Amino acid sequence: MRLDRFLAEMNQGSRSELKEWIRRGRVLVNGQPETRPERKILTETDEVFLDGRRIFYTDLEYYMLHKPAGVLSAAEDKKRSTVLDLIEEKKRKDLFPVGRLDLNTEGLLLITNDGGLAHRLLSPKSHVDKVYYALCAGQLPEDAKDRLQKGLVLPDGLACLPAKLVRLTKEDRGGFGDLIEWETIKDRVRMQRKEPGELLFSEEEQMEEVLLTIREGKFHQVKRMMEAVGCPVLYLKRLSMGTLRLDASLKPGEYRPLDTEELELLRTW
Repeated sequence: MRLDRFLAEMNQGSRSELKEWIRRGRVLVNGQPETRPERKILTETDEVFLDGRRIFYTDLEYYMLHKPAGVLSAAEDKKRSTVLDLIEEKKRKDLFPVGRLDLNTEGLLLITNDGGLAHRLLSPKSHVDKVYYALCAGQLPEDAKDRLQKGLVLPDGLACLPAKLVRLTKEDRGGFGDLIEWETIKDRVRMQRKEPGELLFSEEEQMEEVLLTIREGKFHQVKRMMEAVGCPVLYLKRLSMGTLRLDASLKPGEYRPLDTEELELLRTW
């Protein structure tokens, strides 16, 4: 691999910047100054230093992000902040979010540059469960669970794969009590409902708390499905994806690298 490409892939600067820095003698290869951007290096054995700091080659990266509301699930955007803006320690420029969460949806988002894993996790053929918590307005109809389990056809004609619905109570949090604390949810809803003309959160409202498990990820799918059964979503959070469960210690906007066990389990898909 070319020296300038190696440094660019490790997110050390643009190719033009790096070529200039190399020519100025800011880079050492195996302890010796190297001024040729085209110098071929072996990523596994050659030691590369930029301004006295060793640059290690990383092929694939995996991060668990607790996506906050108001941040785009995109690699880049000219107007809004994106989920990649939150990953401060990334070494590579080719990272991307695996799937998308709506702008105001919170929760688990995997950030990686492993295209093969991303494809397997997102393909409906892989049957990867994605579990969402939804706080919904109104009362859940008696037939909602059966309709979702059989596979909804949305008003626009979109056919959805069968989904699993579980109604929650304040006492029974469906095994996700550490991720869906009621007081925290109330605060989130208040924060998201401050647009002109919107009512602030009131516990007198008729509401339902549910877990919805789906195996696909179409545009606004969870919100559209719950709207179709008569319970519009007030707040939405993704809790898990396949074997990967959101770390309860991560606050919105925080992230961490996947540990070895999490990564090995994900790679079984």
